[in-house]
Amino acid sequence: MDSEIKMRKAETEDRDIIWNILQQAIERRRKDGSMQWQEGYPNLNTVEKDIENGFGYVMTVNGEIAVYAALILNDEPAYDNIDGAWLSNGEFVVVHRVAVDEKFAGQGMVKKLFDHIEDFTRSHGIRSVKVDTNFDNIAMLKILESKSYTYCGEVFLAGGMRKAFEKIII
Repeated sequence: MDSEIKMRKAETEDRDIIWNILQQAIERRRKDGSMQWQEGYPNLNTVEKDIENGFGYVMTVNGEIAVYAALILNDEPAYDNIDGAWLSNGEFVVVHRVAVDEKFAGQGMVKKLFDHIEDFTRSHGIRSVKVDTNFDNIAMLKILESKSYTYCGEVFLAGGMRKAFEKIII
């Protein structure tokens, strides 16, 4: 039987589950030798602010939270200064803080998440999705490549240079 996969806004009662998933991801990055997320960000306060601001989204598998991501519309000041060039200057969805529960790791969940994010973007009539990641986050770089995101240059974010990508959706 196929699993039912849905994306929805995160709610206050999801907070502890989301924070647990993020902590797993922080530890996974550390074990992979990545510098990403090793300086006390993201933290529980980040999660609370995401939920409060309506940025937090979860992807559920049969009702169980499998993936967390923050989706922010048109607002990432760091993206104003790109060493390179974006594909578009219109409205965009920014994807931040993607984290997968260990239980669901290795099941292509982030690819499915990006499908949902692209549907979300399209349904809101928004032109593109922009995302950045650490140069040493190999897993995410591979996913972005597989989902046909275009490398646009580098942005300075959270104390470091990040590779920035964009995909035109509509």
